[in-house]
Amino acid sequence: MTWIITKYAITAALIVLISEVAKRSDKLGALIAALPLVTVLAMIWLYLEQQPAEKISNHAWYTFWYVLPTLPMFLVFPFLHQRWGFWLALGASAIITVCCFAAVAVVARRFGIVLW
Repeated sequence: MTWIITKYAITAALIVLISEVAKRSDKLGALIAALPLVTVLAMIWLYLEQQPAEKISNHAWYTFWYVLPTLPMFLVFPFLHQRWGFWLALGASAIITVCCFAAVAVVARRFGIVLW
């Protein structure tokens, strides 16, 4: 139980750190958020919990493919936020991300990469 609490605490602290840094510096906060820290932590947790190498490698592989469809959201959100406000822009960005994910999954499947 202590291990799970430690994992939650470290992971939560990372998110709080990013939001606190972003309050002071847009660019630095974005830079830290863009780093794959959560993925690296997840791979560390998997390794420390003695998961097979294949599972850890698969995690990195699929993370790459799942990150791609999220990228358009970061371009569209600022544009929508100025026009529609935060919540509508966030909702529309989420819908765009889901659509992009579906498109990436269809294209990837043609190359033998099954994402769902």
